[in-house]
Amino acid sequence: MSRKAVIECKHVSKTFYTLSGDHLVVDDLNFTVYENEFVVLFGPGQCGKTTVLNLITGLELPTKGEIIVAGEKVTGPSPKRGMVYQTTNLFMWYNVMKNVEFGPSVRGISKKERRKKAQHYIDLVGLTGFEKHYPVQLSGGMQQRVGIARAYCNEPDIICMDEPFGHLDAQTRYLMEKEVERISSQEKRTVVFVTNNVEEAIYLADRIILLRNLPTSVKKEYTVDLPRPRNYVSPEFLALREEITRDMDPTL
Repeated sequence: MSRKAVIECKHVSKTFYTLSGDHLVVDDLNFTVYENEFVVLFGPGQCGKTTVLNLITGLELPTKGEIIVAGEKVTGPSPKRGMVYQTTNLFMWYNVMKNVEFGPSVRGISKKERRKKAQHYIDLVGLTGFEKHYPVQLSGGMQQRVGIARAYCNEPDIICMDEPFGHLDAQTRYLMEKEVERISSQEKRTVVFVTNNVEEAIYLADRIILLRNLPTSVKKEYTVDLPRPRNYVSPEFLALREEITRDMDPTL
C-alpha cells in the first residue's frame, strides 16, 4: 500500500545574507514526510534544525529549491501548519480557554463551537479544571500543554514542534514525552518534531532524520520499529541510540 506524501523537501537550500557575510545554513536538503507520520529532525545543537522547521511552516522561504505541502508549494505561513515552540508564546493576558480557542476565534468559528472544540483539547492534554487559569499561574509543563492544545485546536494538517521540552527539567520532560506519545496516538496528525535529545527522538519517532552539521542536509534516516510505549532501557532502544550517536556529526 503506497503512502501519501504530505511534505516534500526538494533540493532546499537557505542562505542568510547579513552585514557580516553570507551564511549558508541549509544545503541541498531532500526528504519526504508521509501522512500521519511522526518524524523527528535530529542533529547536533545549532545545526539548522529550527531553520528547516521554519522553512516547512513558511516562516522562512528557501533560497533554492522548494517545499511542497499537501501538493502545494509553500510560499508563506498557513493555518494548515501548526507550531509549538520551545518557549510557549502564550498570550499572558488570556486564560487557558482563551489561549486554546484563539485560532478558531480568529477564523470566525462561533463561540459555542470553538468552546466545545477547545474543551476537548484541554481535556486531552490533562488540563481539565484549569480553563480559567492564566499562564503565570501554571508550571512550565502545564504551559507547554496549553501550547500543544492550542496547536491541535486549530486543526492543522501538520503540527511542527521545535524542541518543545528543551527548557523543562528532566522529570517534567519525561512526562511530557509520554503525553505527546499518548496524544499522537489519539489525535492522528502528521508531526514534525525537532530535538537534539537522542532518547527523546527514539521514544517519539516513527522515523528519525539525522541532519548534518552546518550547512545542514540529510545524513541518514532511521525507521523506528519498536513497540509503543517504548522502553528507554530495552536492548533494541539502546542499540539504536548507540548507532545514531555514532553516526552524528560532532557539535561545532
